[in-house]
Amino acid sequence: MSKINGLGHKLFTAGYDLSGDTGSLDSASGGPNLLDTTSIEDSVPSKIGGRRDGSLAFTSFFNTAAGRAHPVLSLYPTADVQAIYAMSVGSAMAVGDPSISLVAKQANYDGSIGADGAFTFSVNYEANGFGIEAGKMLTAGLRTDSTATNGASLDFGAASTLLGLQAFLQVTNITGTDATVKLQDSADDSAWADITGGAFAVVNSDNTEERIATSASLTIRRYIRVITTTSAGFSSLSFAVAFRRNLVAPAF
Repeated sequence: MSKINGLGHKLFTAGYDLSGDTGSLDSASGGPNLLDTTSIEDSVPSKIGGRRDGSLAFTSFFNTAAGRAHPVLSLYPTADVQAIYAMSVGSAMAVGDPSISLVAKQANYDGSIGADGAFTFSVNYEANGFGIEAGKMLTAGLRTDSTATNGASLDFGAASTLLGLQAFLQVTNITGTDATVKLQDSADDSAWADITGGAFAVVNSDNTEERIATSASLTIRRYIRVITTTSAGFSSLSFAVAFRRNLVAPAF
């Protein structure tokens, strides 16, 4: 694949699309903490992996409009927040584009004014409980369904081997009574079945988020997609889904 630029990226957090208020991704880090196990007989450092961790840092513009960056990020929530950072690899966001997701604590919201008059805020999300999870988008950025819909499929080329998946949902808006967002897989891109443990909780309000995880001993078939269903109906549902299909055994 040819090298790509950083244009057309998206940031979803706390059930809001803050892409238009985000000036830069300052860092996205993760992986195990490195433990120094260098002994007195070693002539070079020796390290082993410790607990997994992760963080996401970004710079936000000062926007006080309802549902925009300042009202969302200035809350300083003590509870966990979630985030999906989606990276476009083409002229437009597409299913299968890379993503970074995490459950985190918001560590700060630090404002600064530059000599040029720019007013920006630095935000750091520190992973809590799961570390950072790199994966792929199952929606082309923010997807809006006007009725129960079967989404486009993503082809992995082969089934996974008894390792399961984790998925993140960000819902910015629902008009109607209820909707359920869930994942399905298929061996042939034709006969589909719900993934066990792959359904998010029923959505009946705006600005919601959720992380789910299937059994780590579950085989995920070659094709995967996101569908929406409803019991009492909806006329508009705007949401984003990112997921990680495990290629090594997960440990949280």
